[in-house]
Amino acid sequence: MKKHLVVAFAVASITSGIVQVAVADDDFYGIVESRPDGKVGTWTVGGRSVEVTESTDLDEDNGPLKTGTCADVDIDEGKAEEIESAPAGKCSK
Repeated sequence: MKKHLVVAFAVASITSGIVQVAVADDDFYGIVESRPDGKVGTWTVGGRSVEVTESTDLDEDNGPLKTGTCADVDIDEGKAEEIESAPAGKCSK
């Protein structure tokens, strides 16, 4: 009986770890509230802190990514994979 409980606990632990990784990836729209002078650093978009690295793709096809701009943010493994300017209507509530 103990052997079955240990195996069940191990499977549950592995499964919950997989779920946590999946939840860490996120895509959302929000207004750029603040950003560093350069590209790299912590941005605030839609009230959320977003870590931007050199490998983050900044797409400004819908206008410059400045304070007040609507942005589409793609998060992968806790870091911004892409931040794309978006039409203002995407950020309206």
